[in-house]
Amino acid sequence: MKIFITGIAGFLGSHLADRMIALGHEVMGVDSLIGGEQANVPENAEFAIADCANLTAMTKHMAGCDIVIHSACTAYEGLSVFSPSLVTQNTFQITSTLLSAAIQNKVKRFVFCSSMARYGSQEIIPFTEDMICNPEDPYGIAKHASELLIKNLCKVHNMEYVIAVPHNIIGNRQKYDDPFRNVASIMINMMLQGKQPIIYGDGNQMRCFSFVDDCISCLEKTAFLEGISGEVFNIGPDEEFVTINQLAELIADIIGFKLEPKYMPSRPQEVKLASCSANKARKMLGYKTTVPLREGLTELVNCIKKAGPKRFRYHLDVEIISPITPQTWTNKLF
Repeated sequence: MKIFITGIAGFLGSHLADRMIALGHEVMGVDSLIGGEQANVPENAEFAIADCANLTAMTKHMAGCDIVIHSACTAYEGLSVFSPSLVTQNTFQITSTLLSAAIQNKVKRFVFCSSMARYGSQEIIPFTEDMICNPEDPYGIAKHASELLIKNLCKVHNMEYVIAVPHNIIGNRQKYDDPFRNVASIMINMMLQGKQPIIYGDGNQMRCFSFVDDCISCLEKTAFLEGISGEVFNIGPDEEFVTINQLAELIADIIGFKLEPKYMPSRPQEVKLASCSANKARKMLGYKTTVPLREGLTELVNCIKKAGPKRFRYHLDVEIISPITPQTWTNKLF
């Protein structure tokens, strides 16, 4: 088949392209390079630098493709509260454009990489796919709105769709010089420079972290498995639910760093407890956690060591500056 991948120069998109090529499929990918690196694009993939909001370009590049895997996004939960225009444009609007292009090109299936931000705060942990979405930030709202649009247009125009919910993915090629996202990579980059990590709030926020290879094995099936159109799948582990404090301690132990973290005020709208059940993916997609957290973090540390720590690049504009805007961004503290 011919697979169209958005965000192919990014962390998740490039790994998806590698897997699809290894399976013998033809891959066409696009990326605006707002958060990706062209060096991540596999040599055997056809590639175009293009903005997913450009309908003419998307319709042209998608021609002849059988399946769309939409992984492109400015995936910034915290920043979306202060840069809502940027984040929603590159979340909801690009999804709308890609749906139009896919329908015009008679694509068979549209796979959407959503986010656990769709759930927001819930009374029950871990989150399950049948819960009513309650997003708490513009990014989560844009992801949820994208899902509603996908369901609507795919039903009207008879295109299959699957919604995947990967979360907190770590691994090789993850950007670690981005001060706005990827907490594990930020901490590793800082510690390797001899700097103490910065933690928002009391550090007792809890998350699970997914090693990229475990996610790819399931995302592959969402593209091809019959009988799953219209389904939503959480993709990632639910076994190791850790606080941000514990994450910092684990990374420091792996690196051999004396940890004395700096604490900053909590970020507005940050969900305290966020973990997704993998039971549905286990049952229908054969999901299995093969890489435990420490092993995944160790590989990430080694990858960043090999590439070399970098200065953080404040490459996105903070649209709203107010007393509650995190000083880490306004004063460039990372």
